[in-house]
Amino acid sequence: MSYNTIGFVAAHYPEAQQALVLMTHRYGNHPIEDADVVVCLGGDGYMLRTLHAAMDRGVPVYGMNRGSVGFLMNTFNQDDLPERLENSEAAILHPLHMEAHDLEGNIHTALAINEVSLLRETRLAAKISISIDGKERMEEMICDGVLVSTPAGSTAYNASAHGPIMPIGSELLALTAISAYRPSRWRGALLPREAIVTIGVRKPQERRVSATADYTEVRNIEKVIIREDKEATTTLLFDPEHNLNERIIKEQFLL
Repeated sequence: MSYNTIGFVAAHYPEAQQALVLMTHRYGNHPIEDADVVVCLGGDGYMLRTLHAAMDRGVPVYGMNRGSVGFLMNTFNQDDLPERLENSEAAILHPLHMEAHDLEGNIHTALAINEVSLLRETRLAAKISISIDGKERMEEMICDGVLVSTPAGSTAYNASAHGPIMPIGSELLALTAISAYRPSRWRGALLPREAIVTIGVRKPQERRVSATADYTEVRNIEKVIIREDKEATTTLLFDPEHNLNERIIKEQFLL
């Protein structure tokens, strides 16, 4: 596919800003609202912000790594960008929808391309219950927290919590415990992508818990409802030799 107008965005740190100057000088820089494709210069954190910003417009995003990890990014090279974009492969992602109920009765909503995570706020461990599609599956888990991850986010926080790494087309969600104390051997579950996950906080006034959807945090919650948002779509572009499925497979064999 040909992309005639390119809009560049860059993280604030020097390496990304220097790349922005180089790429703008060579290819020009269209306003994001007029661009056929957004080229993101930075790391995975900045890519997440760019994907959220581009989601409403439905414009695809092509990342070039000028950050640290760069799992969602392509290799940076200032040459042949139009050809790389034309030959790129698309990964269609649907984010998670978080509905967080706080202790004051307020309801907060946010989208997560990577994961929705719940974490204890105090020295006290969290006590949580887990229901899937309205049926309680775990009455109480004592832990630091729990997260629900998409396949695209399964190599991020989910992987560091020893959750499963999932191929992008697996149509699964990962439910992963974070430092579970009781039950000590429970590490999580794989759920169908249509599942609706409800996580309740026991004694929420005493054992305070926060909920985070990517970079949107809500504190002092008593319940969170998580589901895939089928209406929201974001598109990532990758070079064919280094597409997202290949990265996910490769990640599982790293020592």
